[in-house]
Amino acid sequence: MGNVTIQKRGNHYQYKIEVAKVDGKRKFINKSGFETKEEAIKAGNLAYAEYLNTGLSFKETTISFSDYLDYWYENYCETTLKHNTRRTYKTIMDKYLKAELGKYRLSALTSVKLNSFIVELCNKYNYKKSYFNNILKVLKTSFRLATDVFGFIRYNPAVTLKLPKIEDEVEFEKHLYNQDEINAILERFKDDDVFTCAFITACYTGMRTGEVCSLTWDDIDFENRIINVKHTVYDKPDDGKGRWYMGTTKTKNGVRQIYMSPTLFKALMNFKNKQQYIRKIYGSNYITYHLEDIIGKNGKLIEKRIIENTGNVLHMNNANLVFTRPNGKYVGRNILNYPFKIIHKELGINDCRFYDLRGSYATTNLRNGVEIRDVANILGHKYIETTENFYITSTEKDRKDVTKAFDKVMTSDLINDIIKYEIAY
Repeated sequence: MGNVTIQKRGNHYQYKIEVAKVDGKRKFINKSGFETKEEAIKAGNLAYAEYLNTGLSFKETTISFSDYLDYWYENYCETTLKHNTRRTYKTIMDKYLKAELGKYRLSALTSVKLNSFIVELCNKYNYKKSYFNNILKVLKTSFRLATDVFGFIRYNPAVTLKLPKIEDEVEFEKHLYNQDEINAILERFKDDDVFTCAFITACYTGMRTGEVCSLTWDDIDFENRIINVKHTVYDKPDDGKGRWYMGTTKTKNGVRQIYMSPTLFKALMNFKNKQQYIRKIYGSNYITYHLEDIIGKNGKLIEKRIIENTGNVLHMNNANLVFTRPNGKYVGRNILNYPFKIIHKELGINDCRFYDLRGSYATTNLRNGVEIRDVANILGHKYIETTENFYITSTEKDRKDVTKAFDKVMTSDLINDIIKYEIAY
């Protein structure tokens, strides 16, 4: 019994537990009325265990790991994580964790079993270390919540779990665009205004792919020459109402303002004017969209769905999307699919992505003496690994100078000719 004292009071038994002192005085928890001593002992031990768990009665669950992962996904992932992260976690859950560990009880999984699972997984698949880290993160996070938040198990068997030593055979290198490649791409697609303007926007701002493709004309302040980065776009399976959604930026620091360089300002202004002209030609056949709020289980706005307008219905939340087909059709990130097939196969610029314009923007600026803190602010980064021991503040003037410096280095006669977006009569 140890910490539980049993006493007989009349015809019944009572348990008595000494708890923490209050104001230096001894305190007890007691309960009487038990018919037998054994009943009092059992109840006293349960009460003491409850006291040690700060008043919560602990019942070790018999739930399977597979069912627990579903519970964890619904109650944590869907309410906390971004869409793309949820999608990655769901794939890892279904393909690896459930397949190999799902049949076991959550409470039966030990650190030895989890370590064997990780080692065997790393030996079986030739993935990059970053992907194995994602698998490990899902495993550790799910067990941490099972222990600390949901109270399904007392002991977290994943707390000390680590990956075995992994050496990537070929380290992935982001493509650094040079001026000749950029000119070759723009020359090849000079008749595709939508792609060239999106390409130039990413090239001159370092914006993420989803950020560029989610831009609306309301996000662009031509008077102050500022792009307000506020959201990103991603796709989901089409349910008949549309597959493209707008969500918040990848991080809180992703919400930012980027000053347009002179070249980018002219590109976007001329592109807008041409888009408005073409829209008048299409008239009522021009496709328009509105945003529908998607509310989560907690009653909070989690994302907006991009929905095509139909008939003559008026919508309060119209989406004046920037990068659409000439007839107004919005295809999200797919606007980039065909051009990059040509870039890879016909132009021979292999292993490059639209997203690599982001790294190229940073590298070009840094090589030309721009302060790294200013570049990080424009990219929406909170931390800089290479300068982690320093804190450098950037000013509004500094960030304007970044766009001007990049414009001076990058702009060519071809780009100046492309961004006129002249109307052909």
